[in-house]
Amino acid sequence: MNKRSFLKNLAVTGIAASTPFRSISEILAPYQHLAPEELASEDVFWNQIREGYRLKPDYINLENGYYCFLPQDTLEQYIQHIREINYQGSYYMRTVQWENRAKNASRLADFFGASPEELAITRNTTESLDLIIAGFPWQKGDEAIMAEQDYGSMLNMFTLVARRHGIVNKIISVPNHPTSDEEIVKLYEAAITPKTKLIMVSHMINITGQILPIKKICQMAHRHGVEVMVDGAHAIAHFKFRIDDLECDYYGSSLHKWLSVPLGAGLLYVNKNKINKIEPLLAPFELDQGTISNLNQIGTHPVATDLAISNALDFYEKIGVERKEARLRYLQRYWSDAVRNVPGIQMNTPEAPKRSCAIANVGIKGMDPSVMAKTLMEKYKIFTVAIDGANVRGCRITPNVYTTTNELNVFIEALKQMAKV
Repeated sequence: MNKRSFLKNLAVTGIAASTPFRSISEILAPYQHLAPEELASEDVFWNQIREGYRLKPDYINLENGYYCFLPQDTLEQYIQHIREINYQGSYYMRTVQWENRAKNASRLADFFGASPEELAITRNTTESLDLIIAGFPWQKGDEAIMAEQDYGSMLNMFTLVARRHGIVNKIISVPNHPTSDEEIVKLYEAAITPKTKLIMVSHMINITGQILPIKKICQMAHRHGVEVMVDGAHAIAHFKFRIDDLECDYYGSSLHKWLSVPLGAGLLYVNKNKINKIEPLLAPFELDQGTISNLNQIGTHPVATDLAISNALDFYEKIGVERKEARLRYLQRYWSDAVRNVPGIQMNTPEAPKRSCAIANVGIKGMDPSVMAKTLMEKYKIFTVAIDGANVRGCRITPNVYTTTNELNVFIEALKQMAKV
């Protein structure tokens, strides 16, 4: 069987096929006239989308930020990929695995705003950013800037690099309720010295959901000759943007979060002018390729996950980028607006709509976050995650498109009762 016949056979057997979700176009038909912001509050529509997920009835899941599980449509196609690759075995691995991986990377690049030669598929955000931090051409005395609210694993990687190369890490603190973009930009700018080489900044702070003004930070940093690496773990497929519009030098994200790809998929963007600057952390199959492939060789890996990326993108497109963003923002504002001014409740996420989307953080004054999370789960059957550190005390709340307003009503009432106590 030649390659053309093989690819055709995969389409017939399902590895390249796209099983239609109970036609989202059919579900959408009565609502096509509505703008995304209007559709965001149409619970009848979103309850039909919810039917495409298998959800545990044991508790209300408001911790979708760690891992957004797959809709049944994507899950079934992923399982079919696993079966087919197991059936083809080494033949698949030696013929088209790299071609298919490149196709999916190219589609990600087109979808999220990059050229194909600038984007690689990795396993998660941590791996993506570690490749940059570890491969950056550090010299003793160089400085890097980051925030205490950044993800702990990334801060730890900078600590390791400081031990290995003698760099200096300068840590700032981002306010939970900034007055303007300029306030945030000036915080990073004030930490820059002639020795500063790299700034790490979160596109969306994982513990509060605050969206930072990335483009303004990048433009400021570049005026000082400093490069910027963006932690976009929670941004891809969460709200609409293009990576190339941000003007950053490096960008990493996880696809198992808001894009709902199976576990084990992430992306790394490197500006084409910076690719040869970064030394590979792991030796590639071919040394000195001069492309982004030089940076992410991990050997044999679960290739079925690569194929599922396209299925997840299909599902995302069917729902609609603007529709999903509008629904996520609506759900967060639905509960946060209801409790923001309630005595005893502390919101740790900015009120301005442009500064957040689905993720927000809320605390009960005088209550330890771990106790708050335990109470929500044991008394009210609501699953969340406690955050206690970096000037944030509360629980991170992350609904997804399948979350209902009835579930959020339970959460709102739980917060009000807990605040009284």
